[in-house]
Amino acid sequence: MLIRFLLGLVLIGGFGCCSNLLAAASQNPYLGAWALTIPGGHAGWLGVEEKNGMLSARMLWGWGSVEAVESARLDGDRLVITRKHNVEHKEGGRTIKTNLNETITAVLQGDTIKLSSRKSRLDGNREDLAEFDGKRQPPMPPAPDLARVKFGSAVNLFNGENLNGWKLTDSGAVNGWSVRDGLLVNEPVQEDGKPHKNFGNLRTEQEFEDFNLQLEFRLGANGNSGVYLRGIYEVQVADSYGKPTSAHGLGGLYSRIRPATNPAKPPGQWQKMDITLVDRHLTVAVNGQTVIDNQPVEGCTGGALWSDVSRPGPIYFQGDHTEVEYRNLLLRSVLK
Repeated sequence: MLIRFLLGLVLIGGFGCCSNLLAAASQNPYLGAWALTIPGGHAGWLGVEEKNGMLSARMLWGWGSVEAVESARLDGDRLVITRKHNVEHKEGGRTIKTNLNETITAVLQGDTIKLSSRKSRLDGNREDLAEFDGKRQPPMPPAPDLARVKFGSAVNLFNGENLNGWKLTDSGAVNGWSVRDGLLVNEPVQEDGKPHKNFGNLRTEQEFEDFNLQLEFRLGANGNSGVYLRGIYEVQVADSYGKPTSAHGLGGLYSRIRPATNPAKPPGQWQKMDITLVDRHLTVAVNGQTVIDNQPVEGCTGGALWSDVSRPGPIYFQGDHTEVEYRNLLLRSVLK
């Protein structure tokens, strides 16, 4: 009778109701995806799953990749997560690797999650303490029928003459971006013997919802950049010529979706990318070949400006790695 009752409520309440009821029925309201704001105000993400009666979790902590945590368990009405951090330090002229434990305890307040972190230090006598929070992500929409989606007229995001309409994501960073011969160019050059420069990422002043974006880029050997959609999802731009496919390689959604093929050209050649983001589903074509085909995007990627998957955001280019050139930046917004 309980199952029939729940199914009836699902039919009445729709997908969002279904998601909440399934979580409640499993006696674990932490299941699902959580958009986090971690200490320092940066974006993070938490995904909690249960398979064969076992609880597991993955986290994104500001930058880098989405990674599995060491353990996740329920302690009464609390979720307890353990993360391990491999830290290198010098001792007696040797490099020593030490595993430090971090325990994150989470409690729920409706669709808000409150988390506290206790992280051990190398001296073993003290802990770093921090508190942060997050929101439950809305349920994933069904995959859109892209053949039925209507796009507006193409808008050229870059005028080929100056950086009007663009700005750094961090106004305090060093600006390596300029316009040269009609190209948008990034040159993050470090100077020998001088302090490391923190080069900035470049974003559009305008913000967008769903869209199709077409662009061309050129990288040197081992080049690395990225195209952020809505300011939170990074499609990787990298020299991947001749390499195995990877979620960290050209055309991949960084650390989340591995491209189906690798149609990368050799470094130094112009390459094309066609990106469509609709209803939190991503399609990417590189040099005319579809490498991600209308796949759901679970949450933000490393370097996101925020973690809220429902808000509009800019296009931004990663500028803190290597030299890169962009041109022909054409965006068509989805018509509502």
